Amino acid sequence: MNPSGRRFECHELMPERLLGRPLVGPEAKYAAMRLYVVGRLPIPIPSPRVSVIGTREPSHEGIELTKRLVEELVREKVIVVSGLARGIDTVAHRTAIEEGGRTVAVLGTPLNAFYPPENKALQLKMMKEHMVISQFPFSSPVKRRNFPMRNRTMALISDATVIVEAREQSGAIYQGLECLRLGRPLLIHASLTGVSWVGKMVEQGAHLFETADEVLNVLRRADSRTYSASTNSLKLLCWYGRIFSSGSLRASSMMSSGTGSKWEWNLSRASTSSAST
Repeated sequence: MNPSGRRFECHELMPERLLGRPLVGPEAKYAAMRLYVVGRLPIPIPSPRVSVIGTREPSHEGIELTKRLVEELVREKVIVVSGLARGIDTVAHRTAIEEGGRTVAVLGTPLNAFYPPENKALQLKMMKEHMVISQFPFSSPVKRRNFPMRNRTMALISDATVIVEAREQSGAIYQGLECLRLGRPLLIHASLTGVSWVGKMVEQGAHLFETADEVLNVLRRADSRTYSASTNSLKLLCWYGRIFSSGSLRASSMMSSGTGSKWEWNLSRASTSSAST
């Protein structure tokens, strides 16, 4: 709780409004009906935007790689997107802030909840100085399926996704699959080739990388204005469907359509979530 009762202006808007353009091709299939947005970054959100994601229990090497990568992205004026989870996500956000860059958090909880609890101060700082996004209404219950839904939204608003470090059972797989389905560049660190799902993603067009320079080279070659699905999208969707239940893939439809609105909410109503991913 914040005894000062700090208030934030919250924008309720459609993904199209956040991106500043209509959703095209496969983008609309799993897009959230509504996004709740707090922060100082302009709307529509500027490009380029790159998601940097990975395990909640990173190795020292994974942490250092994330720092080097984010430092380079910030130098290139890239907005760093991540999920405010423990581990790689937290390192990505903090490094972007420390390097004077811009960063966006996409939550698996409502905006007035804090998960993990130790990131409350970071979330509040990003609400004040950067941007925090949720597709879940205020005070709604936090469920496990929220987090895969969050990953799909991160893929949608990002021009590319980088998976730094992950395990066999990793939430990064959701975002990797969605990134490929949308035809966006997906980069996976070469140390992860022993993880079973990585090979399948490489077959579908993911890039392996070892250095931050390799990531930047792929991003420079990619046409971020092109949002067409890959030619292997049918095969990918079949694999996608086998891994995840149809219920977890269903887009959130929380509110009726409209162009968007905004309001203020009092931080003293915020809570610390005990959700588990």
